[in-house]
Amino acid sequence: MTEKTYNISELSEEFGITPRTLRYYEDQKLIAPTRRGQTRIYSKKDRARLAWILRGKRVGFSIADMGKHLDLYYLEDGKAMQREIGLQSCRERIEILEQQKKDIDETIAELSEIIKMFENWQLTSDQSTTKT
Repeated sequence: MTEKTYNISELSEEFGITPRTLRYYEDQKLIAPTRRGQTRIYSKKDRARLAWILRGKRVGFSIADMGKHLDLYYLEDGKAMQREIGLQSCRERIEILEQQKKDIDETIAELSEIIKMFENWQLTSDQSTTKT
């Protein structure tokens, strides 16, 4: 029985990415399809790695970060190391996002105060022109 394989069009369509993106991940050594002539043949392993790459990208990890995490899997006791480093990376990413969220909330509050100031300024300006 042969393992399920995918071509570039199938994976591109399934994950909503371009073939160029898949080739980029290949150039970055994140996936390694076999070749039959000019045709790239992606394995279940490539598909699984691609799913992790895209998930990591969605939550803000760099391509380099994802490569490091994926490569850990193949080291001796790599799954345990991958788990620990993955947990640490996710916790660090949450801290960064929490700080960004705090910064955004503070900026929104500041902008809201500026809006109030301008609105009050307009009301004051309108009132002083009607008194004259």
